[in-house]
Amino acid sequence: MRLTFHQLRLLLAVSREGSVSRAAQRLHLTQPTLSTQLRQLAEQVGLPLFERVGRRLHLTAAGRVVLDTAARVEQELENLDETLAELRGDVVGRLRLAVVSTAETFIPRLLGDFRRERPAVEVSLVVLNRDAVIRRLADNLDDLYIMSRPPPAPPVVATPFLANPLVVIAAAEHALAGATGIPIAALADEEFVLREPGSGTRQAAEHFFAAHGLALRPRLELGSNEAVKQAVAGGLGLSLLSAHALAHAVDEGIAVLRVTDTPVLTQWQVVHPRGKRLTPLADAFLRFLEVRAPDLDRNAQARLAAAQR
Repeated sequence: MRLTFHQLRLLLAVSREGSVSRAAQRLHLTQPTLSTQLRQLAEQVGLPLFERVGRRLHLTAAGRVVLDTAARVEQELENLDETLAELRGDVVGRLRLAVVSTAETFIPRLLGDFRRERPAVEVSLVVLNRDAVIRRLADNLDDLYIMSRPPPAPPVVATPFLANPLVVIAAAEHALAGATGIPIAALADEEFVLREPGSGTRQAAEHFFAAHGLALRPRLELGSNEAVKQAVAGGLGLSLLSAHALAHAVDEGIAVLRVTDTPVLTQWQVVHPRGKRLTPLADAFLRFLEVRAPDLDRNAQARLAAAQR
């Protein structure tokens, strides 16, 4: 059996597009030409690769096996291209990142700086909630993943690169705003605006209050930091939020409460599946994060100081 990479690319395209006609359009081929080449591929394999159910094409078991191999070959060729570019002194290729939504306040700016240093680099950034990022991690869809609480499974390598202090925030006119040494017990009767269940920030908040013998009283559950801040500024409750999310917090009418044992110290971490071989570009981004982390720390501290005035 002598399969060519061209044939494997055709199979990948049909799988990704979901139809022969759309794949043919993307590859600038006629539909009969693509269909003929897929038949030739199936003849070499000796088994059908697709089956039609209703109006949709579905991979057979043999098709899935060949597709998995095609994806691995494609990734290896991309890795080879990046390795050769690095040996030539270039840094090129595509960096694929998936990050939890809490990190959206600083990751896009970092990627902009990274690209200015390496104009030939392309970046694919996906911003999702924690559960969705973990699903992408399990499917190995990206080069790197950024979150504060790596999952227990699948097995991963997690590299802390930046402090992620979590602070209690309230509306600027809240009775506790401006007070110092606020005991945690003073928050027992307060209602909270929280991120969705499963998010790293929500988990950290629950663990923090449980460790002090208190239970959170959720009033609202929201899916983004911006929504949480707006709800807090509107007087709908307190929240525990990353200091990195406090850009322009003063203008938004938010105060950081000086609560005992806060900030709650967590870490931003870069994660990838254990055993995954990182591309030279992913390695370069890891080194870039290490260099830039001190600046990010200083910015977060400045936001905290401004919000506590």
